[in-house]
Order: sequence, then C-alpha cells, then structure tokens
Amino acid sequence: MDFEIREGRSRPNGKRLVRERDAYFQLMDQGYSTREAARIVGINLRTGKRWRNGHHSPSQGRRPVPPVQREEPAPARSRYLSETERIHIADRVREKASVRQIAAELSRSPSTISREIRRNRHPMPRGGWAYRPHYAQRRAELRRHRPKPGKISQSPELRDFVQRHLTMRWSPEQICQALRTRFPDRPEMHVVHETIYQALYVQGRGELRRELTRALRTGRAMRRPHRHAYKRLSGPIKNMVMISDRPAEATDRAVPGHWEGDLIIGKDKRSAIGTLVERSTRYVMLVHLPHGHSAPATRDALATTVRTLPPHLWRSLTWDQGSEMAHHRDFTVATDIPVYFCNPASPWQRGSNENTNGLLRQYFPKGTDLSVHTPEHLAAVAAELNSRPRKTLGWETPAERLAKLLAA
Repeated sequence: MDFEIREGRSRPNGKRLVRERDAYFQLMDQGYSTREAARIVGINLRTGKRWRNGHHSPSQGRRPVPPVQREEPAPARSRYLSETERIHIADRVREKASVRQIAAELSRSPSTISREIRRNRHPMPRGGWAYRPHYAQRRAELRRHRPKPGKISQSPELRDFVQRHLTMRWSPEQICQALRTRFPDRPEMHVVHETIYQALYVQGRGELRRELTRALRTGRAMRRPHRHAYKRLSGPIKNMVMISDRPAEATDRAVPGHWEGDLIIGKDKRSAIGTLVERSTRYVMLVHLPHGHSAPATRDALATTVRTLPPHLWRSLTWDQGSEMAHHRDFTVATDIPVYFCNPASPWQRGSNENTNGLLRQYFPKGTDLSVHTPEHLAAVAAELNSRPRKTLGWETPAERLAKLLAA
C-alpha cells in the first residue's frame, strides 16, 4: 500500500491523524505487523498500539482511553427479507398500516410485502388472521434449501399423466393446461411447462424417461438455443398478388375462411406433402401429392382437397413464392379462391402454417421419403393435430372450433 506521510503533523495546531489511523487499520487488516504498519503510515509504534488497545495510566492521573471504535461496513442488502424486516411488518400490520406504507418504510416493493403477508398469514379462531414473523422466517429458510426434490418425481400419478400425454405428442404447455382442467381442486397436480422440460433435460433429475424427448416437437435429446430458420428463395412467379393486397379481415383473423399453405419436403426434394392451416380456427388439412410437387400436380391436388369443405370456408389462400404455385391462376379459376403471396424470406407472414409444419415434422421427419404415406395416414395425422387443445384458442381444439362454424 502506498501512503504519503503528511508534513507538519507535529505542530501544536496540526491536523488530526484520522487519515493515518484509517490507513493503519487497513494495513493491519491486510496482514501487516504492528511495527510495519506504523512505519508505513509514519506514526510511533506506541501510538498504533494505543489505537488498537486503548491505554490506562493511573500513575499520571489521566483518565483511561478506550480502543478506537472502528466503523463496521454496512452489510449488503439482501434480496430476501430479513427477520428484522419481518418483525417490522408484523408490528405495522397490527397497527393497520397499508402495504404501501410498509413497503416505503422498508424500501421494498409493495408486491414483495403483499406476497409475504399472503404467504405466511394464519387464520384466527375467532375470525380474521395474524402474521407471525418468526414462523415466516423459518418457512423462508426452509424454502431456500437446495437442491429441492422435483414435483413430478414425488407424485407417481402426476408422472404417469405427463408421460402418457408426452407419448401422445402433446406439448408440455398443453399438458399443464390439461392438468389444471382435469384436477382443478388439486394443486399438487399442477405444474408449469418448464417443470416438464427440466424433468426431461436436466441431468441427474431422472423424473421422466429420457427417450420421451423424441416425442417433443423438436425431438432433441438436449436443449439448444433457437436458430434462424432456413429461408428458401425461389424464382419469380408470374402475375403474383402480394400479401399487402389481401383483405384486412384476413389479417386480424376475425373472419374464418382465410388459409395459409406450404409444402414439407422429403428426402432429396423428391417427395412432398401439402399443408393447409385455417387462420381463425388453426384447422389443419394435409394434401396428398403422390405424383410429385410440380406446379400442375400441386394445383390439381389442392383443388381436390379444398372441395371437401363448404365453399364459404374458403375465402383466400396465402402461400410463399415457391415454384409449385406457378399455376396459381388456374387454381383460382377452378376453385374461385384467390391466392396471395408472401414477401421473399418472410416466413412470419404465414406464422400459423410455419408452426404447423414444425409440428408435422414429428410425424414426417426430415430426410425421409414422404411418398410412402397414404391419404388415410395423412388424414389420421391431421385428425390428431386437430384434436389437440390450443392455447391461442382458449384451450379449445381446432376441430371444436370448426364444428361450431359448420353448425352456425
């Protein structure tokens, strides 16, 4: 430590040695000896000892001088409430203080105080409730213990329910909502979707079978960050009508009958399956393409598929700029359905269809021959997707939404 000794300290009216005393104690804390610290600061060895130990000289008639009281640094503020703060909360609650008043006095968020009281209050025999600070402190200390046992591992019923629906290719978020719907009065059966992901992916927990990760949409054995989607650029198509000219009713999804479409491509780009998703109900239809995905084959297969639903449910079709839609005008003439095209490299303009294509990859993995799938198998896969509850539909299924439209 570099310390500059001041001049003129021995004068009768010189400055007090406050700065020297602080430096002396700092050196002692760093492990310097008393003699070395006194030499660096420029004080007498006896002065340093008196600072540390005080002194008492009854023979000279002086009163005793206690050791120098050093100011201890204030402890760092913890993110957790301390026992002292909980005692303060209990006192102010008995005085009928508001939550915001207590929060201002403790320099805490009002939500922190409200949550603390709500968690740890106890009902009284004669009505009302009481907040007990020492009991709340013990509960908080127990909650902070790590590691904690997983909720899924503690309940065989919960674990079986999750595993069974993962096998049915339900997403973790769909499973969580189904648990709340099936067991509304049993909070021990309620989990969030991140709990299921951790039970699958976190090493050492062993709460769910690891092979169930293959039933997830991604099928990954390890969690990975999102990557940029592959953006396909194709050649120009004649007489395209861009998505900016699509009716406004299709954008806000208020009116049913506006569809999004695309192809999922098989091994070596030799086979494909057409996908159609209704924007309002998220209803899925799969198009069988046994003779390839050329423009004429795609046009004919789409025209055959759309005739399976009533005409009032077909108001428009939005597609990307793939060459398979080069005969879009012939399709419009045959079906009276206008086709709108997305901007290049803009998959978010067909967000529902992109999401559905990701779900379909669970059934039709990349790098496989898609021509082996029969129309019956495609219909079964579409029916399974349409029977899954969807968060965006208020946890109704696309099939239920479409049934309401047909009934109306």
